[in-house]
Amino acid sequence: MSNSPAELIKLNNLQLAARIVSQELQGGIHAGKRVGSGTEFEQYRHYEPGDDPKRIDWKLFARSSKYLIKESTVESNLNIKFILDLSGSMNYEEAGVKRLEYAKILLASLAFLAMQQHDKISFYTLKNGQLTQEVPPKGKTFQRMLYSLENVKAEGSWPEKHSTFPDLQSRERELVVLVSDLLQTNREWTDLIESMSRPRREIVLFQLLGEQEINFDLKGFYRFEDLETGESLEIDAQYTKEKYKTAMDEYLQNLEKALFLPQVHLLRTTLSQPIAEILRMYLQKRKLY
Repeated sequence: MSNSPAELIKLNNLQLAARIVSQELQGGIHAGKRVGSGTEFEQYRHYEPGDDPKRIDWKLFARSSKYLIKESTVESNLNIKFILDLSGSMNYEEAGVKRLEYAKILLASLAFLAMQQHDKISFYTLKNGQLTQEVPPKGKTFQRMLYSLENVKAEGSWPEKHSTFPDLQSRERELVVLVSDLLQTNREWTDLIESMSRPRREIVLFQLLGEQEINFDLKGFYRFEDLETGESLEIDAQYTKEKYKTAMDEYLQNLEKALFLPQVHLLRTTLSQPIAEILRMYLQKRKLY
């Protein structure tokens, strides 16, 4: 069976699709050592804002005047926040693959890997300027996240006005995974991501784009509809191609520059790229593959 995005979507079963993607990655994933506040001593690290002061080695401080924290090997100490953009542009479809369906399988696969690692996961959606916690980090989070993914719908637009959300301002050590097309009118997405950036937070951004959105390899007259506003426009694609391609290349380059931040990783993929491939890139970024 082909494991292309189109074939995985046809399964109409997120859990099965996630298992298939996971099987493609088996053999390359290793758990590695995680460090936290267990019992077996592993190493020292410098105190960081947000750490529990009780974990400071005060005897060592008396000798060295340094605020150091003992860390030890534990099974897992990773808190993962999964965030899905539900703006109307996520309904974009190309060659039978809808961006939202690709995103759902990608997130289901990541959640499946996190479950295998015994990580704590939560799931949020971004829609019409609101952040909603769909699944809190307790109970059977994987199954609840699958159920939520199956039922969420994309519509409306993300406002240009910059917003911050208390749930995204935590100073705890965590991993935040955002899946979006990251298409913006001004700086609405880059402002949000910059506001989430913290020394102890790793942010992974999956930007999902269609081949035609990037290359615009079309000829003839087309009617294009804005999936967020509903406005439409008729253009001669061949006449517009060069201007569009120049503008898109500039946009993507500027986005990369704006998101070149500490602990922020931008992974761009097209809707035709196998999901296992982009996840392999993700694991390599995080040195787990």
